[in-house]
Amino acid sequence: MRIVSGKFKGLRFEPPKDITARPTTDFAKESLFNVLSKYTDFDGISVLDLFAGTGSISYEFISRGAKYVTAIEMSNTQIEFIKKTSNKLKISNLHIYKSEVFRYLEKSTEQYDFIFADPPFQMKDIEKIPNLIFNNNLLKPNGIFVLEHSKNTNFSQHKNFIEERNYGNVHFSLFEVKI
Repeated sequence: MRIVSGKFKGLRFEPPKDITARPTTDFAKESLFNVLSKYTDFDGISVLDLFAGTGSISYEFISRGAKYVTAIEMSNTQIEFIKKTSNKLKISNLHIYKSEVFRYLEKSTEQYDFIFADPPFQMKDIEKIPNLIFNNNLLKPNGIFVLEHSKNTNFSQHKNFIEERNYGNVHFSLFEVKI
């Protein structure tokens, strides 16, 4: 895995073999960030990374100038890997919390400029994630929410849906606050 752009561009890192996350491919990540650049300027934004896994998306945002990133993950193995990589890169604006994502979304009162969620594709209740984000007012006005999912899930009828992008087996649905 590598960081695609920004101050850490080209940096490669190898997650441990026992990690259970399914990292977003470099190709899909690069393509997604090219699309996102038309929606937002990454410099100085606040980001929430749900189901953080290896931290790949968090590092990408920080590399591109995000002010701070909050990463939510349940697995101790993944959390330790993210902390180790953050220390190696001397990143101080990545805050990782061990929490179940649905519980975090229900209790959080902070708003973010950008929210990214990469749940396990087979996860039950994936369709509830957008409503939790919008009903709990977690996305700032003009903010963007991206949900990574399989081809078996379709969010095009959601009232906050903007567009879907497909890169092989990886699908990204983009959402925004509708006023």
